Amino acid sequence: MRKIIIFSGIALLAACVPARKFDETVAKYETSVAENKVLKEKAMTAEEKYNELTVSTDQMRKDMEAVKRDTSVMGRSLRNLTVNYDQLDKTYRELLDVNDRLNKGNAQDAEILRKKYENKLSELHSLQDQANQLKTSLGEKEQKLVRMEGELQTREKRVKELESVINRKDSVVRELKNKLSAALLGFENNGLTITMKDGKVYVSLENQLLFKSGSYEVDEKGKDALRKLAKVLEQNPDINVTVEGHTDADKFAGSGSLKDNWDLSVMRATQIVKLLLNSATIDAKRITASGRGEFFPLDPSNSDAAKKKNRRTEIILTPKLDELYQMLNEK
Repeated sequence: MRKIIIFSGIALLAACVPARKFDETVAKYETSVAENKVLKEKAMTAEEKYNELTVSTDQMRKDMEAVKRDTSVMGRSLRNLTVNYDQLDKTYRELLDVNDRLNKGNAQDAEILRKKYENKLSELHSLQDQANQLKTSLGEKEQKLVRMEGELQTREKRVKELESVINRKDSVVRELKNKLSAALLGFENNGLTITMKDGKVYVSLENQLLFKSGSYEVDEKGKDALRKLAKVLEQNPDINVTVEGHTDADKFAGSGSLKDNWDLSVMRATQIVKLLLNSATIDAKRITASGRGEFFPLDPSNSDAAKKKNRRTEIILTPKLDELYQMLNEK
């Protein structure tokens, strides 16, 4: 109905406004409305895709919402322009009535008509300028939406690639744990435990399996377990190894070159590293010896049971994450 009124107004206005200019204005307006509808549909499509983003794309989703809000504001502005055009149509019809009276020789009405015509023509030009500005801004927003959609697709692809790498690493860790459990079957739960945590395998050996009190020489039973562990490490060259020596909080009572629990924990870790290297073909660059002293207890209490638990050596096995780090550092 509104379109019928507008086109009727166009026919009536032809006598007062240059037909070509008015037709161009109306055509631009209708084009702006159509483009706005297309942009809204694209924005809705983009919004559906954004809901599939992972946590790493939250900030971009917020930016997209801001763009959508801007687009909505511009849509309301275009609707306001439509209302203004309707008002102009009504005014022009009034002007035509005045023009009829003009033809009857009313000079005063002629002056009123001229002024109204000039004012409304000025308003029309202003509205046209606003419509052109909105069209330009909407075009920029559309380009931004397209660009952001491409970036989101790239991010989503990268997230999937990272997840694939992490899943492969987790699979390697699980397989390694199973191999260690099979190789150390006779030792597990007899002073030796194997656990998987944070993408790593922890082989924890109680001191009773490895060392006499105050000593850093490995017992024969402990050497047997470490030789079997070394063979598994030899077959898995993509695993990095950290050997951590831990003591209880009792003051070290030894003598000689060892002064305290720090020294004792470092020497025990070093002895185990040497034994692993001598028991299999392992690249020494993969292994790190570390002394932790009494400062990382499993049980902070002062009971005999807690002290026994805290006196241990932990061998931490970590898959090499070079591929993952490289992907994270890629821009």
